[in-house]
Amino acid sequence: MKFLFLLIVGFILFLISKNYKTEKFANINLKMKEKFDGDLMQHEAGLLVALMAKVAKADGQVSELEAQLIKHTLGDISRHFQNEEEIKEKLKEIYNKEKSSFDNTIEVCKNLYNLTSNNYEKRVKIMEYLLNLAFIDGDFSNTELMITEDISNALKIKRVDFEKLVSAFEMFYKQQKESESLSLDKAYEVLGASQNDDDATLKKKYRSLVKRHHPDIIAGQGASQNIIDEATKKLQEINQAYEQVKKSRGI
Repeated sequence: MKFLFLLIVGFILFLISKNYKTEKFANINLKMKEKFDGDLMQHEAGLLVALMAKVAKADGQVSELEAQLIKHTLGDISRHFQNEEEIKEKLKEIYNKEKSSFDNTIEVCKNLYNLTSNNYEKRVKIMEYLLNLAFIDGDFSNTELMITEDISNALKIKRVDFEKLVSAFEMFYKQQKESESLSLDKAYEVLGASQNDDDATLKKKYRSLVKRHHPDIIAGQGASQNIIDEATKKLQEINQAYEQVKKSRGI
């Protein structure tokens, strides 16, 4: 999914920085940079950033993961322009302004649609990016669903395509949570502990395992190098399991 995400972002940013409509892919020069001095709210880049701001703030706050993604995206978009630093500052201004209001969301979408009306695939990729932004913190709220639905409708994305995108992200994050849950169960298993154990009991079991498998102690008992190496690996596994359980408990 990480690769898919990078592919999506790269594809979107490439399409935004270029305005190819009929040229073949083989003729595209990725090293070309656009010089733009106009109003970025009349450019696909500025309109995308405006929608990013609204999706990120849809549930009332911008999470750390959302903020990191937005920061990197603004930088990536800016690098496709000759006047990179100037564009980056203007995009930041757009983001800060647009995240404070949702009143013009449909207007922004209509302007973006007018610039991409003959490229449905581009609009779907933009929608995919915005959904990734909404899902990235692992919580797709009702308000995020409503605003992405509004954006999808205004960009004239087919309902079936929008639902496929949402389902794909829901499935991915569901599997991710299940994987994390299985990993936590494994961590308790490594520690010979139970989720019902209190913190003191957990710590006692952890320390007992450390003493039993510590390579220095085993080496002092005259063990062979192979056994010492195995003990070192086991101790690493124990330490990782303990850190994972502590993190899950907030200790």
